[in-house]
Amino acid sequence: MPTHSNQDSVISFGPFRLFPKSRLLERDGEPLHIGGRALDILILLAGRPGEVVDKRELVKRIWADVNVDEGSLRFHVAALRKVLGDTGKSPRYVLNVPGRGYCFAAPSTEAAPPVAPASAEITPPRSLPAQLAKMIGREEVIEKISNGLTLHRFMTVVGPGGIGKTAVAVAVGHRRSADFGGRVFFVDFGPLRDAGHVTTTIASVLGLAVSAEDPTPAILTFLKAGPALLIFDSCEHVLDTLAPIVERIVREAPQLHALATSRESFRSEGERIFRLFPLDCPPEREHLDVAEVLAYPAAQLFVERIAQSSGPFQLSAEEAPLVANICRRLDGIALAIELAAGRVNAYGIAGTASLLDSRFSLQWRGRRTAVPRHQTLAAALDWSYDLLPPAESATLRRLSVFAGPFAPEAAAAVASGDGLSTSETLEAIDSLVAKSLISPSGSRTLSYRLLDTTRTYALGKLSELGEVRQFARRHAGHFRDFFARAEADNSTPLPEWLSTYGGELDNVRAALDWAFAPDGDARLGIALTATAVTLWVRLSLFAECRERCRTALAALGEDRGNDHVRMQLLSALGWSLMYGEGRAREARAILETTLELAERLDDKDFRLRALWGLCIDQFNNGQFGKARALADRFANAAAHSPDNTDLMLGDRLTAVALHYLGDQNEARQRIDRVNASLHVLVAKPKIFPLDLRISTQYFRARILWLQGFADQARALAADNIEQGRANGHALTFCSVLGQAACPIAFWSGDFDAAERHGTELLEHTERHAIRLWGLWARAFNAAVMARRGDIATGLPLLREELNRAGDARFLPRFLPLLGELAACFLEAGQIDRGLEMIEDVLARCNERQELWYLPELIRIKGELMLGAARHSGDAEARFREAIDIAVRQGARFWQLRCATSLARLLIGAGQRADALAVLKNVTGSFAGGSDISDMRMARELTAQLRA
Repeated sequence: MPTHSNQDSVISFGPFRLFPKSRLLERDGEPLHIGGRALDILILLAGRPGEVVDKRELVKRIWADVNVDEGSLRFHVAALRKVLGDTGKSPRYVLNVPGRGYCFAAPSTEAAPPVAPASAEITPPRSLPAQLAKMIGREEVIEKISNGLTLHRFMTVVGPGGIGKTAVAVAVGHRRSADFGGRVFFVDFGPLRDAGHVTTTIASVLGLAVSAEDPTPAILTFLKAGPALLIFDSCEHVLDTLAPIVERIVREAPQLHALATSRESFRSEGERIFRLFPLDCPPEREHLDVAEVLAYPAAQLFVERIAQSSGPFQLSAEEAPLVANICRRLDGIALAIELAAGRVNAYGIAGTASLLDSRFSLQWRGRRTAVPRHQTLAAALDWSYDLLPPAESATLRRLSVFAGPFAPEAAAAVASGDGLSTSETLEAIDSLVAKSLISPSGSRTLSYRLLDTTRTYALGKLSELGEVRQFARRHAGHFRDFFARAEADNSTPLPEWLSTYGGELDNVRAALDWAFAPDGDARLGIALTATAVTLWVRLSLFAECRERCRTALAALGEDRGNDHVRMQLLSALGWSLMYGEGRAREARAILETTLELAERLDDKDFRLRALWGLCIDQFNNGQFGKARALADRFANAAAHSPDNTDLMLGDRLTAVALHYLGDQNEARQRIDRVNASLHVLVAKPKIFPLDLRISTQYFRARILWLQGFADQARALAADNIEQGRANGHALTFCSVLGQAACPIAFWSGDFDAAERHGTELLEHTERHAIRLWGLWARAFNAAVMARRGDIATGLPLLREELNRAGDARFLPRFLPLLGELAACFLEAGQIDRGLEMIEDVLARCNERQELWYLPELIRIKGELMLGAARHSGDAEARFREAIDIAVRQGARFWQLRCATSLARLLIGAGQRADALAVLKNVTGSFAGGSDISDMRMARELTAQLRA
């Protein structure tokens, strides 16, 4: 008895059971063979028992856009009655109501679908596959769908499996590619087993690094950017989850068009259904000649595929009826026809026809397209599989453990052995490709994939022979070793690294899902998790890294014999919490345990990783004195490392600590030392998730700006943006914009650039679902709005966004925005609220030794005091205090800004000479930046004083 879909219901009547979604009719538990149209009629009528369904409605529903007369309806109703045994004068099931229509008159019951557990899998990003060199019998269909996409924004190609839906959709994608500016994305849900990963699958194909629980906002942001065509392939098993998502993105992304392929429709708002029928077959008639047979697309496809696999081929008059019979027996299903054609070279047409007869017993005769996809293709695949030599059948079975595309090297590693050499395996793959059982993938490098139905079939065979565990373990072991090599590959630039390793995410997930299943191998899963950390980090998939590490650690338990692996997993967990969540409370304890293990095992690399992570954790939690101490510990440990990049990382970490502590001169020395060594950097540092070259430059730009080297800082920030874009690492580019480009543009008074960078950052964070930088970008954009004069909108929006940020406000990057909020209160005349705000922020800075922004905060406090009559006398002291601190810090920019505020106060008090002296003292030492707003203001005041 066949296994029914876990989404199907059952309609029982008499000895019959109807499975509408599986499109299966049984009598006494045995499947019946019924034509596709007849089955469509039965499903429609049985779904509305006792109701007379109008003939015109039946024709419209069953034949969709095809024009047919009532004679066709009567023919298929008669065929249905014959299957049901309704041949007497008193029909028991389907009743004809003259002048009106047909009614399902039998008593029936409907049972709910059974519920089956789901397993996790998602597919990695991939481009639109190459289209077939020649499409037979589908040109009109492709043209109709292509034109239909102009009129309708959401179309679904509906039909049974193997009929050619994917090939048609791919051809439409290529045909319409220019109309969408090349933004055509192919989302293959075939490997997906857990519908919960539908949105992450879409995001991955769009090239979005997913680190949030729900990537739908990121998907919408990406799709709103311009015209795009999304092709969703093999959707039938994820419809319940996918349908509302497609409805939403089509509704909210007005330039998006969607084309789906599925065995059933989405039943969604706005959906236009296009039913793809089998290729027309020659009729069952005697004395068909060659021309008559070749007038039908099914026969054309059969002959074309023979020519492709065997060379030039001429159909003879004797063979023409045999070809017609083969095509009919295979129901015009394209895949089944191609499989049969692939055997002609070995067995000839007559031999192929006889083998078809022997394999498909009489019960398969007359099968139509509406027979469930697995049943129809299982029959064709069963027959083809039995014809394979042992080496090829074994190779096909073993390759079924791969999820998505696989490289020849991976195939050889997993499928070879147990009687098959590597060369025999590769030869078998070549033969299986020629027989259409394996398809070349659309990627740039050579790779293959099994069609979904072929993989399911082959995996079933693997299970029947009790081989699943053996080859699933080999598959997981291969990717454990593969990513051990990937982790050591530190010299390959990130885009090339991701091109080589990133596409295997699907296989890693499949291997881990198997390894941690009850019948899996948890120890192998633990080892694979440890080696795959580099992949998740470089894809910015910190949320997935976190959950996979937790699973592996839970499986590891208290086994003290695996402390090295425990250390690796704890380190990855701590880092994923730190970079993915910011102020994660549990990160510090996890990293401290990592450090303890590294000390006990005397592992220098993980000692440095743990110290780095603990230092960043102290930054995130505002303990800058402790962060400096940890930076010193890191530098001391790095001094004994044979890897020079560790010394560079030590200087960078110390430079960042000094910068936040307010010592810009010493920070500059350290960061310049790193910069001077970058030319010798060959490999990517093992312990640093961002690009060291790029991250060095955005902190150099910040320090240069504060020191008063405005022109150098802006030029460096501009170059850094281009480098960050080219690098392609999502989290690194957030820092490029958020640590340097945005604040430097803001401080320079170039609010056009600030708005541009802030908008780009926000869109980038939404595209890649990077939450923490997204919170900062929204608050920053509100501050820009306020600074441009729209206080009425900007102030409440800035306050709202900072409140929304929650604990993230304590990250160092938020400090200037808190100062700007106090300044906005001043502009809005809310002096008391501004003073209250500035006191809170100053208390934070002094408590945490977060001193780099202290001069500006004290200056803002002085400006607020000037606005409050009771405090105005203290303003001058605050300005002078701020100048003194700025001088000690080597922060000439803060010195300039504070001096300008003091000069204005002195001018108002009639102390013009003192005001001029204050301005001359700072502007004379300011290097460049003549066009920034603070310098322009200082020059205007100076000119005013000299006039």
